[in-house]
Amino acid sequence: MSDDDMKAELERLRAENEKLKQRPAARATGLKVSEKGGLSVYGLGRFPVTLYKEQWTKLLDMADEIRQFIKENDDKLKTKE
Repeated sequence: MSDDDMKAELERLRAENEKLKQRPAARATGLKVSEKGGLSVYGLGRFPVTLYKEQWTKLLDMADEIRQFIKENDDKLKTKE
């Protein structure tokens, strides 16, 4: 590879790197059964949220209560960008 080719490739890679840095991290959500038999939800944060089925059922049964709590405490709660 000639010097000009290497410089052109380096510039292309730098531009691609900058473009990737500026793009918001798109996290796909997904579900998986863990090794221990729990239900893991991926894509909410850095690590999966894993609970057993009875814990998920209890949490899902509280959905209206959680929504109401969020509404009542909206001014205190932060939003992650």
